[in-house]
Amino acid sequence: MAEVNIANVDPDVGLSDSQVQQQVRDGNQNTGEESLTRSVSDILRDNTFTLFNLINVVLGALVFYTGSYKNLLFLGIAFFNTAIGIIQEIRSKRQVDKMVLLAEGKINVLRNGQEMQIRSEDIVLGDIIQLGRGDQIPVDGVVVRSRGIEVDESPITGESETISKNIGDVLTSGTYLVGGSGKMRVTKVGSDTFVNHLSSEAKQGEDTSSILLNTINRIIKVLTYVIIPLGIILFVAKLYGGTGINRAILGSAAAMIGMIPEGLVLLTSMTLAVSAMHLARKKTLVRDLPAIETLARVDVICLDKTGTITSGNLKFVKAIPMMADVPAEEVEKVVAGITYGTGDSNETANAIKDAIDDPELKTEKIIPFSSDRKWSGVGLSDGHDYVFGAPQFIFEHLDADVQAEITKNAKKGYRVLAVAQVDNLDPRKALQTPKLIGLVLISDVIRPNAANTFQYFHNQDVTIKVISGDDPTTVSTIAQQAGVQNAQNSIDMTTVKDDDNFGEIAAQNTVFGRVTPDQKKRLIAGLQERKHTVAMTGDGVNDLLALRQADCGIAMASGSESTKSIADFVLINSNFDAMIDVLKEGRRVINNIERVASMYLIKTMYSVALSFIFVFFAMGYPFEPIQLTPITSLMVGIPSFFLALEPNFHKITNQFMKQVLIISTPAAICIVGYVMLIEVIGLFFGLKYEFTSTLCVLLTGAICWLALVMVSRPLNRLKIGLDILVLVAFLAIIIFFNNIFSLVSFFDKDIWLYAIPLIATAYPLYMFMQGVIATVLNQREKKRLAKQAENQ
Repeated sequence: MAEVNIANVDPDVGLSDSQVQQQVRDGNQNTGEESLTRSVSDILRDNTFTLFNLINVVLGALVFYTGSYKNLLFLGIAFFNTAIGIIQEIRSKRQVDKMVLLAEGKINVLRNGQEMQIRSEDIVLGDIIQLGRGDQIPVDGVVVRSRGIEVDESPITGESETISKNIGDVLTSGTYLVGGSGKMRVTKVGSDTFVNHLSSEAKQGEDTSSILLNTINRIIKVLTYVIIPLGIILFVAKLYGGTGINRAILGSAAAMIGMIPEGLVLLTSMTLAVSAMHLARKKTLVRDLPAIETLARVDVICLDKTGTITSGNLKFVKAIPMMADVPAEEVEKVVAGITYGTGDSNETANAIKDAIDDPELKTEKIIPFSSDRKWSGVGLSDGHDYVFGAPQFIFEHLDADVQAEITKNAKKGYRVLAVAQVDNLDPRKALQTPKLIGLVLISDVIRPNAANTFQYFHNQDVTIKVISGDDPTTVSTIAQQAGVQNAQNSIDMTTVKDDDNFGEIAAQNTVFGRVTPDQKKRLIAGLQERKHTVAMTGDGVNDLLALRQADCGIAMASGSESTKSIADFVLINSNFDAMIDVLKEGRRVINNIERVASMYLIKTMYSVALSFIFVFFAMGYPFEPIQLTPITSLMVGIPSFFLALEPNFHKITNQFMKQVLIISTPAAICIVGYVMLIEVIGLFFGLKYEFTSTLCVLLTGAICWLALVMVSRPLNRLKIGLDILVLVAFLAIIIFFNNIFSLVSFFDKDIWLYAIPLIATAYPLYMFMQGVIATVLNQREKKRLAKQAENQ
């Protein structure tokens, strides 16, 4: 078959099926977007080939050399932790991938003279793509039909100024239409498109940063520099101190295994992945896992009125003539002529099209609606030019009677728009001598659950800000009806100058009306400067700048493709009520990881401390690797996986390290203290190594179990059952499997002569040390806050 000449493709017909097949055979087909989730092979690789797993394998080889094969059991625990993480993340991936298909936008193309919807990866060279306002341009091409096309090229230029495009002009992938409609012919696909040369930062902004993961990674980084050198030093010290090579290997291996917080990073990543799976089941697509955590820390949510407070199903109410010789029917005719003439398809335009038939007026000039202009217009063949949009953006000054009419209807919750006749319509110039013909009233319906949703956020100390392009009186009225706190505090942003303090304006007001896209961005930036964590919801191109600026962006699935492409969350059902589930999932992740992290770090802390101490002591390290296995698995590993997935929706304290240290530090201090006491008793009474190490295991297990109970608070039947079950399992190992774990018999009465008094003192000592640590941390916090206040 002959090669397809894309320059000759008819813009009104498009490619034929045979031409499409030829392009596919020639390799001229587009590639799909990069998956939001990692591939199965990536999940397997990243969870398996880790530094800590490598250390475990090396230690395993050394232990194997000693011939003490039972001490290799720690490898089974490491394998078990890794397997659980991999399985959970793959399950989560599959659920999220299903949701991506639901959220995926389709591309409107013309083939065989018929309009059809295809996926981005099915686009071929020469395709004719239909474009509308809000569409993101998926591939490179040229304009072949234009009805006032205006493009924002800020994703590639950094400049947010809109650019008009005419027939023959180039369109670049990654940019998006902010106004007008038309058709483009595809000139580049796949790796040849410009968007594939952009970094992910250029297209979507910086990745969301996870405070939780960053904190844990800092801990891991420090441990990386400690574990290996300290383990080697301990081994050399024991070897040259007279301990046999096998005992030196086993002691050093036990110390290094204890230092590794096995599963902590894995558990955090897995918990975020499971949260994404839960949200996917509730029709919320998570595009960036750390965003779940970020949203949980949000204390201000900025949202538009339409689609969040209200349903977005706008209705044309009526036209109000404002000129004596112009009837309402004439106002309706002009409004319909502008709407049908521009080809706009936003909510307002659709409401007018549903109510009024096309008057079929001939147009010579077309200016589609733009979020910056806030109006659309046409020049008719009879020589008259008309505009339709926000009164404040059409007129510099409104008569008192007109303003009173607008305010009266706005207080009823109507969106009030103006129709005006102008001279010499030109999008590059200010409107000349606009003459008001009439006003148009548009109604919307408040969402049924809006009041309950806003009350929930108020109870959670999350402030709602309503940022809208509508009249502030209209928005304020509807927001008050929906239960938004302080919605009476509103401001008309047309009265705000560029050099005004946007941070102060954002803090003092709740409702912002007649906002331009750039003002939305500056309001959010102003809140961020005041140390607020801000989320932004949006569904149109007018929200793009604000979504990029916000700490967390939320898009409606019914919104534009460009909006969904940069958002952290996409609400599949376009239901703002789903944000409650997202907030809860984020809080569950943070609160639970804060708690279980302390369990992992107890083992790390006491192992590091004991390793330092025993470098300078002639006696052998108090544990063998096999003896730590019951503590690692029963007191940390197994409970942590259950506790990390427990409901826990308390407010975020942003005190991760403090919460971790209050549990882990006193436990680690107690364990180190008891181990040293047992070693001294062993030396004094001539106790055997197996005897003292059993005592060390019993005391360490008892204190770790106390910490587990602390972490489990507030207790419920499930948590009580879990805590009792792991204690019973631990005792069962001591009673029935003591030989396997190199422990003395449970029925040896001598062991309990020492163990019972020591265990009896463990709880009061732990609580005393916790009080001391809490006092020290609180004092440090007060000093830090005082110093911060002085600097301010």
